[in-house]
Amino acid sequence: MLLQPCTLRTYHVLALVLFVSASEDFDWMKNERTSFYYGTFPTGFSWGAGSSAYQTEGAWNVDGKGMSIWDAFAHKKGKIFSNDTGDSSCEGYYKFKDDINLMKDMKLNHYRFSISWPRILPSGLKGEHINEKGISYYDNLINMLLENKVTPVVTLYHWDLPQVLQEKYGGWQNATMINYFNDFANLCFERFGNRVKYWITFNNPWSIAVEGYETGEHAPGLKLKGTGVYKAAHHIIKAHAKVWHTYDMQWRSKQKGLVGISLTADWGEPVDITNQRDIEAAERYIQFYLGWFATPIFNGDYPQVMKEYIGRKSGQQGLGVSRLPVFLPQEKSYIKGTCDFLGLGHFTTRYVTQKNFPSGLGDSYFTDRDLAELVDPQWPDPGSEWLYSVPWGFRRLLNFVKTQYGNPMIYVTENGVSEKTPCTDLCDDWRMHYFKDYINEMLKAMKDGVNVKGYTAWSLLDNFEWDEGYSERFGLYYVDFRSKNKSRYPKASVQYYKRIISSNGFPNQREVETWKRKAVETCSSSNQLLAIDPMISHMEMVTEIVVPTVCTLCILLSAVFLMFLLRGHL
Repeated sequence: MLLQPCTLRTYHVLALVLFVSASEDFDWMKNERTSFYYGTFPTGFSWGAGSSAYQTEGAWNVDGKGMSIWDAFAHKKGKIFSNDTGDSSCEGYYKFKDDINLMKDMKLNHYRFSISWPRILPSGLKGEHINEKGISYYDNLINMLLENKVTPVVTLYHWDLPQVLQEKYGGWQNATMINYFNDFANLCFERFGNRVKYWITFNNPWSIAVEGYETGEHAPGLKLKGTGVYKAAHHIIKAHAKVWHTYDMQWRSKQKGLVGISLTADWGEPVDITNQRDIEAAERYIQFYLGWFATPIFNGDYPQVMKEYIGRKSGQQGLGVSRLPVFLPQEKSYIKGTCDFLGLGHFTTRYVTQKNFPSGLGDSYFTDRDLAELVDPQWPDPGSEWLYSVPWGFRRLLNFVKTQYGNPMIYVTENGVSEKTPCTDLCDDWRMHYFKDYINEMLKAMKDGVNVKGYTAWSLLDNFEWDEGYSERFGLYYVDFRSKNKSRYPKASVQYYKRIISSNGFPNQREVETWKRKAVETCSSSNQLLAIDPMISHMEMVTEIVVPTVCTLCILLSAVFLMFLLRGHL
């Protein structure tokens, strides 16, 4: 899941001489903020929820699993809020059967999860050792999902690179990752592809590159300003294309599956839609975010505006070549079209304006963009500091994808909202409101002609939220991380999302208006159960700690008493 820091970064802009973009197709002036639309989704629309391996599985060193870069990163003091780790997380490795029952109760059509690379290849290399216990875990998960009529949607890389590959080769800074990742993906196709028909190569490569190799907020925690970020992305794009071709050549005819990628992007809205420089800045924001990965995959090369800006700044910094790597002609044709569907993650929106940032102040992905991000203080901010609820931005982004990339088949792979406190109130009014409004904007986009086939709520469970640890909760189900068995409790949003699924949308105003009231009725009893849970946790602690201590004291007192008796007898 993307975690963008909430800093209103001020970036500056050089005048763009030649505006090369798709704005002639996308109408920046047309921002329709229409009233709520009552209607339903097409038959066969797929509803789901998502997770990832490191965020939910726990069992970090169990059954032969190797260490990932997130294991290593989280174990370093000061890297994660409260020094939390994903060592146990939701204990999904042990509780997946219970979790599938939750999905079945919600009547989910699909479940998106990721395969941990080091769980099945502890050293990262297929040629060294295949961990059959890891294979067995995913076999059982996939089989049980299918038995319960839930379609598995599998992400191959949700950020947990084997630590060995980081230490030996520098991770995604090194082109050798391309072949190693392809070997891992090929093993997954071989072992699971007879049952898995939807594959996602990478989850949110923007975050892998920017937060892993530019800001250092995420694993592996490197700060290679203005250089490492582009190199990592370059290798990830090539790795995605290689895996797509491997599936296309070796497995597609037998398995009949699809391979896509999940790109996460905020929407960027011009501060002034009548100001051409603001429009250019907003487009640049999106091209540096979404277009960085989508444009090579759909069109074969980086967005022209990225090549111009980074090239110009690199020249001003005295570099002989651009900090943005170059695709060779044969690479462009190899990468172009390697997407059977586009996974799209989206959470929030920014206003964007032009602002010049002199190149002499240092290299940075953020300063390369020459823009400033702003937020409207009236936008609801219920959880994470970076996540403002701006539903109309979702429709804008979906329409942009439609015009920019030829209306590809889209699966929304992440969309949801958090709470930022150790909240024990399961009546999550803000989440119901968020889902209602964002899903409705998606429905409007489909009425605009956008080809959306499915929606994935983020996330099924509260989980380890990367550098924020357990301080932010995105789950439909509350997880009591204090309890030994990581108890799950449904929030009101579970019932609300269930009603959207069962109705396949928003059938009419009268019915929809009852959903929230009925959902809130269910959460009061769940709140009572949750209130009891700390008492249960305390009882567990008493059993494990206090009782042995009391027994020890009893033995000591008995021994002392016996000594006195013996002395008296003597």
